Amino acid sequence: MPVTNVSHDIDTRTITITAEFAAPVSRVWQVYADPRQLEKIWGPPEYPATVVHHDFRPGGRVTYYMTGPGGDKHAGYWDIQAIDEPNGFDFVDGFADANFEPVETMPVSTSEFRFVAGGAGTVATFVSTYPTADALQQVLDMGVLEGSSSAINQIDALLAA
Repeated sequence: MPVTNVSHDIDTRTITITAEFAAPVSRVWQVYADPRQLEKIWGPPEYPATVVHHDFRPGGRVTYYMTGPGGDKHAGYWDIQAIDEPNGFDFVDGFADANFEPVETMPVSTSEFRFVAGGAGTVATFVSTYPTADALQQVLDMGVLEGSSSAINQIDALLAA
C-alpha cells in the first residue's frame, strides 16, 4: 500500500498523509491533472467520485460528487490556488450542495499536495489545514483519515494499469 504515514495535529489544525508510489513524479501528477483518472482515486472505494467540472489552473474550480453504497451523493469542490506542474498544487477543499455551491456550515481546508522524486519513484505529501481545531475535529469524526487513506491507496492500481 502506498500510504506510509497518517497524522493529525490539533494544535496546528493539520492532517498530513505521506505516500510512496512506484512511478515518476510526472505520472503521479497526471492522476490529479486528468479528471477521468482523478475520479478513480478521489473517493474511497465505497464512495467513488464523479468529476463534473475540472478547471485545473490557478483560479479554476474542480467540482465532483461521491456516490455512496446506498446511492447517496456528497458533493465537493476545489478552488485551485496555485499549480507547480508536476511538483504539486494548492487548493481550498470544501463541501458543496447539489448545485456545487459551498456549504457554509461545513469545514473548509487549505490543502497542499506535493510530489518529489524519492523512494521507489515518488514521495507524495498531502497536507490539509483547517481554520479551527473544531473544524479539524469535525472531519476527523466524519472519518477523513480512513477515507483519505483508502482513496490514496487506490493510486497504485491506477498507476499499474
